[in-house]
Amino acid sequence: MPSNARATADHAAGTAKNSTTLRTLARTGHAVNGLLHVLIGGIAISIALSGGGSGGGDADQSGALKTLAGTPGGIVIIWVVAAGLLALGLWTVIAAFLVSESDTRKRWSKRISTAGRAIAYLAVGSTALTFALGGSSDSSQSSKGLTATLLSSPGGVFVVIAVGLVVMGIGGFFVFKGVTQKFLEDVHPPTGTTKRAVVVLGIVGWVAKGVALVTVGILFIVAAATQDAEKASGMDGAISALAALPFGVVILLVVGVGLIAYGLFCGARARWGSL
Repeated sequence: MPSNARATADHAAGTAKNSTTLRTLARTGHAVNGLLHVLIGGIAISIALSGGGSGGGDADQSGALKTLAGTPGGIVIIWVVAAGLLALGLWTVIAAFLVSESDTRKRWSKRISTAGRAIAYLAVGSTALTFALGGSSDSSQSSKGLTATLLSSPGGVFVVIAVGLVVMGIGGFFVFKGVTQKFLEDVHPPTGTTKRAVVVLGIVGWVAKGVALVTVGILFIVAAATQDAEKASGMDGAISALAALPFGVVILLVVGVGLIAYGLFCGARARWGSL
């Protein structure tokens, strides 16, 4: 990109990032992302308490949105969820564009990881918008459909395996970030009891979310190995897979509590996070 055009683009992105309205909506995005994870964790616990069956609902973003839709005034909340996550996705796209590192390799690595988060926020925001407009969406079925398409395509098996490995890598990063407390780079709560509580929520939440994502990645690899797209069922499938393990009910209870902790951490980030 020519230097003048680059400077103009940087200025436009910087101006957008300094927008008070966009900053407020981005913080709202973190808050509603937390709400969805609290609901997903609650559904996971419900599934565990029902003996690992599916009676508790779909333990993913679609399931959480369905739960919201069934509550009084739920459609208003879903509109807020959609607006917040779409704004957070836009904010993160801008953040990726404005990454400045003297080391080219580190700069692009940070841009790619930031862009990945943006895609995730925009995807969930789009799902919420679908619900807000009166439609419905099933993350698990979408995942299976996409996997089936890939498995039937030349070289698709390797793509599905690659997706599984990437998701496992992201899950591993979540666990690493939780164990090393690197999440404190993103949130700055006041010292004392509040900070200690946020640290505990961060450790438990990031590790639990990481375990769930690693399980999702494994399911994609299993789907590729068995040529069975039904295995690749996203977060809901991961929850079911954990429930099927020996002592699965206990594991699922722990993961469910962990996802709730992650949701509460997102709420703390909405309040004290750096943007």
